Amino acid sequence: MPISVTRIDYHGWKDCYRLASAAIEAIVVPAIGRILQLRRTGDDAGVLWENRELDGRLPQANSGTWANFGGDKCWPAPQSDWPRVMGHEWPPPAAFDASRLEVSATDVGLNLMSPIDPAWGIQAVRHVELDSSGPVMRVRTEFRKVMGKPVRVAVWTVAQFNDPACVAIEAPMESRFAGGYTKLIKAEPAELAVNGRVLSFVRHPHEYVKIGSDAAGVVWVGSTSVVRMQSEILRGEHPDGGCSIEVYTNPGAQKYVELETLGPLVNIEAGQTTGHTTTYTVLARTTADARVEAGKEF
Repeated sequence: MPISVTRIDYHGWKDCYRLASAAIEAIVVPAIGRILQLRRTGDDAGVLWENRELDGRLPQANSGTWANFGGDKCWPAPQSDWPRVMGHEWPPPAAFDASRLEVSATDVGLNLMSPIDPAWGIQAVRHVELDSSGPVMRVRTEFRKVMGKPVRVAVWTVAQFNDPACVAIEAPMESRFAGGYTKLIKAEPAELAVNGRVLSFVRHPHEYVKIGSDAAGVVWVGSTSVVRMQSEILRGEHPDGGCSIEVYTNPGAQKYVELETLGPLVNIEAGQTTGHTTTYTVLARTTADARVEAGKEF
């Protein structure tokens, strides 16, 4: 089946796009700069977390607050450099996070282009493609340095997923981190289990948790679907002490986790580009034990 690209309305937003193959579909909402949903064909629920309280709303420019719409987006890494580059720690740079995207269709998906961020001098371009032969979405994210002083930056893809049955990472044979991961926030992952090189855990209901790893991939297990999120491993120093994968779990009423991939840090000046590819494979869950299910993907 060829890839179809259809203009739709979605949860109150106009001029959205549905990308579909025989196996999966993705929903892109250019008005808020997001791939807002990813799901197996016939699965109405989907795997990505959406903040349904913000359906149809638009970001408020220069408000100083952050609208957490959910879905998949890209940010510049490391976050520790944000105060130096843009003069504040939070909210995220708007041109990357929730500005309206320009869209053009291709034979296999969409090209998405952000405005130029004034602080970073970078335009983010994302090539979203579905595989016609399997349940795979590839997102190639490019940071194009258009103006301003040189910056040191890495491509950072952040995808918010629904509350999982578990999340799992397979540590490399020779990880730089003891135990295969490093804590980026003080709290430990909830119900952490280790089976060989596979680390699995769940969303912590009460604590903010974030860990990083030099792994190549991370697996999310839901009630009916499983997603393997793969980071393109490129040579070079990675952010946050060498992390190519990071996972954040959100406590409280907004029940989501963030699965994140990071490219290497590069110095780019006007006229140069850096890029990184993240691959999502969306499968049906086939076993009752979530951790066994996750282990099958490594």
